[in-house]
Amino acid sequence: MHNVWWINSLLLVPLLGAVAVVATRRVPRAAYGIGVATASLELVIAAVVTLLYSWHNTVSASCGAKVCTGFSLLTTEDFAHRWVLAPSFGLAYDVAIDGLSLFLVLLTAIVVLLALLGARESKHEAAFVGWLLVLMTATMGSFVSSDLLEFFLFFELTLIPSYFLIAHWGGKERSKAALKFFVYTLFGSGFLFVGLIYLAFSYQHAHGGDLTFSYLVLQHAAISHSAAVWVFVAFAIAFGVKSPIFPLHTWSPLAYAEAPIAGSMVLSALLAKLGTYGLLRYGVFLLPQAVHTLQPYLLTLAVIGILYGSALAAMSKDMKRLVAYSSMAQVGFIILGVMSGSSIAITGAVLLMFNHGVITAGFFLLIGFIEKRRGTSEVTSLAGLQRPAPVLAALFTVVMLASIGLPGLSGFVSEYLVLIGTFSTHTWWAVVATLGVVLAALYLLWAYQRIFHGRAEGENAEMPDLSHRERWIIAPLIVLILFIGVYPKPVLDRISPTVNHHVLILQQNTVTK
Repeated sequence: MHNVWWINSLLLVPLLGAVAVVATRRVPRAAYGIGVATASLELVIAAVVTLLYSWHNTVSASCGAKVCTGFSLLTTEDFAHRWVLAPSFGLAYDVAIDGLSLFLVLLTAIVVLLALLGARESKHEAAFVGWLLVLMTATMGSFVSSDLLEFFLFFELTLIPSYFLIAHWGGKERSKAALKFFVYTLFGSGFLFVGLIYLAFSYQHAHGGDLTFSYLVLQHAAISHSAAVWVFVAFAIAFGVKSPIFPLHTWSPLAYAEAPIAGSMVLSALLAKLGTYGLLRYGVFLLPQAVHTLQPYLLTLAVIGILYGSALAAMSKDMKRLVAYSSMAQVGFIILGVMSGSSIAITGAVLLMFNHGVITAGFFLLIGFIEKRRGTSEVTSLAGLQRPAPVLAALFTVVMLASIGLPGLSGFVSEYLVLIGTFSTHTWWAVVATLGVVLAALYLLWAYQRIFHGRAEGENAEMPDLSHRERWIIAPLIVLILFIGVYPKPVLDRISPTVNHHVLILQQNTVTK
């Protein structure tokens, strides 16, 4: 039962923090203190869950012939809890954590805390902190939901705080960016809703009883191959908009560029992962009978996204847009792994979700530090920053090389697993996707040269380096980049059992077909 307490606390703590912020909104500086304390407590809980999950996973690995339930090989008494609220309507509170969601839960806690510490907004501070904590609740809820309707509700709830973060604290075109983001994502969510309703009613029609949206139950929904394909397409549209996947990406460059730094961090590091996680969990693993039919199309879109995103990143004159297009390319690698059918590649894709979140959060934090000093993120307005700000340049170098995929840093491990796994199942897609690694080196090194090399003049020559506080804020991300790059085993050991379990089912379904 103590594990049930931990997983429920992940949702309760940020929600109570948001309520406390609203209640003390007239007290000077109270909101920020409550926000940081809440996010810090959430990170502690997420870290404890990560450690406890490791121990229970070891204990449960010997279940042998026993039929294990829950999201992964764990039993439902570990990190899973279901409470039926209204059986006739299919309403239930159903939460669980497995190897797919574990590190995304940890990533959510890390990113929101660092967003509060490193991208603080002084204007309407209480509202800013409150919306971030609500967004943390919705994101956590999405990652731990084991019920499709519950997932949909949390998935939709992320729209509201994200919209207000962009619209109230964004740049000059914030209203346009916020509206475009909201409309595109809401449009995609309509497909998700239709798909999950179809699955639930199909199961009820075939088996009778009460309506249910349970993930574990709907895995056994008896639907035709053609119906599964159409439901998968509906889910792919919804998650493709959120990720974003080419060609459903057109909202993202404007939203990333106009959002405040905290908003950009959350959009790229967390909400984009909701899309890739959703495609893997509710597309590939819930509808395995449709994967074989749709694999060529989604693999092709993934490769196009890698190359197209890289080309646009190379032409970008704004650092935030450059990271937005770079993220589009990285999402292409994730989709490549997700749709590969290889346990190695899918494991790499799940790891890349976490690593890319860490890397993009680092990028946007550093861009925010530059914006605070220079008032711009335009590449053409910056030059020679390496001399006045050597620490900033060094940290930017580490994050940049991790994004390129330099061996010894976290980006290499995940991209390597994705490519070698995909090569074993879909060789030519992997070969073409490898060009994305070369292109990433091209556009990121070129951007680095334009920003940090050359002669610093005017305000660039006088730009102060990072303060000690800013160095401590970015330090956890640098440590994660280095640690996972050198020793990824603890992370992979927690991801692999879940992936292997689901891939075995996927392969059995393919053989049967």
